[in-house]
Amino acid sequence: MAIKPSAERRFPPPWTAEEYRGISYIVRDANNFPLAHVYFESEPGRRAAANLMAKDEARKIAAGIAKLPELLKATPR
Repeated sequence: MAIKPSAERRFPPPWTAEEYRGISYIVRDANNFPLAHVYFESEPGRRAAANLMAKDEARKIAAGIAKLPELLKATPR
């Protein structure tokens, strides 16, 4: 199914990533709708036990997700 260029986007850009309560990053669309939660753990022992990312890794993943609308717009069709 092709997307019409004039079709309204369901999750409008820009998308932003923000830290949430010191446990995750939330990626939100322009309407403040949460699109993704990327969890992390700061304490190495607990991180290994819970199999979670370090804070810096989670921040990079969330920032990458937030850039998706820009990357898709830049891709030639």
